[in-house]
Amino acid sequence: MADAGVGPIAASPAHRSRLRENLAAFAYLIPALFVFVAFFFIPLGRSIYLSFTRSDIFGRPTGLIGFAHYANAFTNPEFGRILLTTLGFVLLTVIPSMALGLLLALLLQDRIRAIRLFRTAFALPFAFSVATAAVLFGVMFNPATGVLNGMLSMINIAPVGWLTDPRVALISVAITSIWMQLGYNLLVLSAGLGAVPDDVLEAARLDGAHGLRLQFGVIMPLISPQLFFLAVTGTIQALQSFGQIHILTRGGPDRSTTTLVYSIYDVAFANNNSNFGYGSAQAIVLLIVVLAITAFQFGVLERKVYYS
Repeated sequence: MADAGVGPIAASPAHRSRLRENLAAFAYLIPALFVFVAFFFIPLGRSIYLSFTRSDIFGRPTGLIGFAHYANAFTNPEFGRILLTTLGFVLLTVIPSMALGLLLALLLQDRIRAIRLFRTAFALPFAFSVATAAVLFGVMFNPATGVLNGMLSMINIAPVGWLTDPRVALISVAITSIWMQLGYNLLVLSAGLGAVPDDVLEAARLDGAHGLRLQFGVIMPLISPQLFFLAVTGTIQALQSFGQIHILTRGGPDRSTTTLVYSIYDVAFANNNSNFGYGSAQAIVLLIVVLAITAFQFGVLERKVYYS
């Protein structure tokens, strides 16, 4: 039994100092938590709720209908086509933009005259907004006065319906996205190549590694963290692409460029539509697709990343 004269144990100075540090850290986190709750968790919860409801002509929920919107989506062949278009757009965008960014970054490692000017020129697309880039390529893709068809006519090749031919439209939008992403990829990969130790490269050359063997056997593993980062962020960005599709094709022709994001806009907002329930269900499917692909990338691709 404790002595009657002994009072409660006072907190030590170290304990009080640690408590103050924890309270200060929590105070710094409050603004970020507020932003996450207001702009992520509340909208996410609202979208999940709306995906289980029917909507009136004004988009207001009128009652729960369970998984009807999800069943409608996965039994509709058009929705399956939209998913394939979305995945095709990701492949057409992410892989070429990374490959071109890596090629340019390797070429710009050589010490040539005006190298800073070349790096700035190639990184310039990163500074363009989505709307500006889309309008620029819309002019270039114009079937009558566009630069691309003008160049084709000079070598006696028939004009191409870059944005009007369902077989070519998705590729045209992907080209625009590649150009927009190229500058960012170049900056990241150039930074990764600049961090490769010179003594490692010199040792590899002394061992007989030159050309492609040096690039793929030594340099690529050393910049694999940057490549993995661009693969993850580029995939998420491609899955969420909207602006260039809306400006260039509006999901056409024949819905050949209607990705999942554009389909959400189409059923919930375009042409006075207000089917927020079905649009929210598609948004949840998009979230699941993003999470699934990201989990696959971290579970499979990250195993091949070399962290020095």
